[in-house]
Amino acid sequence: MIASVQGVVAAVSPDGAVVEVGGVGLAVQCAPGTLANLRVGQPARLATSLVVREDSLTLYGFADDDEKQLFELLQTASGVGPRLAQAVLAVHSPDTVRRAIGGGDTATLTKVPGIGKKGAERLVLELRDRVGPVPVGPDGAAGVTAGAWHDQVRQALVGLGWTASQADQAVAAVAETVDGPTPPVPVLLKQAIRLLGRTR
Repeated sequence: MIASVQGVVAAVSPDGAVVEVGGVGLAVQCAPGTLANLRVGQPARLATSLVVREDSLTLYGFADDDEKQLFELLQTASGVGPRLAQAVLAVHSPDTVRRAIGGGDTATLTKVPGIGKKGAERLVLELRDRVGPVPVGPDGAAGVTAGAWHDQVRQALVGLGWTASQADQAVAAVAETVDGPTPPVPVLLKQAIRLLGRTR
């Protein structure tokens, strides 16, 4: 397994780059965001994942190990190959992907070419428990995109003892109060608990 490559960038194309390592030029498939930081003649280090097929060996390159790990995790889901996994990372940052999967935000996932509604739902179902913690912003915000917080707040309310229908009503009521940037999930949860406290 080739875990990373480090050397001088010999060439950059629309879908990849050539990195010279010890006199050998390695062709690496990269997403546009990774390619944007590479300059011909300049040194570079890429985290890499080698995909082995019967008729090919393809090296995929990433800006850091976090992208690489997510790329490999995405491929464990049904129907996701390396090209689709790379397309996900070409459209969204790793944090956005984790928030979308962890929060059941299929709308964000369907922005990736090749992923429809059913494919997004399958990603959430198969990877939600394996995608890792939802990234937290510097101010403590969970950083969940608009709409993705509904499921988290609902699950928390049910876990605290309210019924599913009560949780759904509270989430709907809180959603009506959200105007502009989505507040952190803990703030939204407190609002829901206050609303439910009044109805008891």
